[in-house]
Amino acid sequence: MNTELPGSASATDYEVPLEMLAACRLRIESQCTTLQRLAQHLLDHGSDALAQADASRLKRYFDMSAMDLHADEEVDLFPALIESVAGSDAVCLRGLIVTLSTEHRELESRWRSLRVVLQKVARGMSAALDVDDVSGFVRLYQRHIAREQAELLPMARRLLGSDELDRIATAMRARRKVIGNPPARPTHDRMASQ
Repeated sequence: MNTELPGSASATDYEVPLEMLAACRLRIESQCTTLQRLAQHLLDHGSDALAQADASRLKRYFDMSAMDLHADEEVDLFPALIESVAGSDAVCLRGLIVTLSTEHRELESRWRSLRVVLQKVARGMSAALDVDDVSGFVRLYQRHIAREQAELLPMARRLLGSDELDRIATAMRARRKVIGNPPARPTHDRMASQ
């Protein structure tokens, strides 16, 4: 059941921000799997040491990393995309962004409910995760991630140039307080990523 959190990212990891965002989504999927397993583990074994450790890791991950990912998108990526398009493309993009932002709020609300239970488990208190609440949270994240992978990231790869991607990478490092000077700037070639 024990799923380790990924190690802390280095400045280099943020040099290719769209790939970093995609990698963050994979980590969210992994944490969702751990959450589902924890719900069953609590029913079978209660708040034992394994449950406590996983509850603590899940809280830390969704309190910090998942919220950073939402901010990466809403504060940096979405505005950069909006600035890069005009006309009917902008209308479609705005619709997608409104949907994704609304889903972020729903995910955050569902997380707060789950977090209350995980806080008790992390303290060794007897508590159980509602399987329907966990399933709903996981399904929403899966649908959300699928939409971002199928629509948002391909659009960002096509529309954003190196200056915009460099600004996003810098903001991601700052948000996470990643220390260190990035290596020589990679070339963000729109054509190479299509």
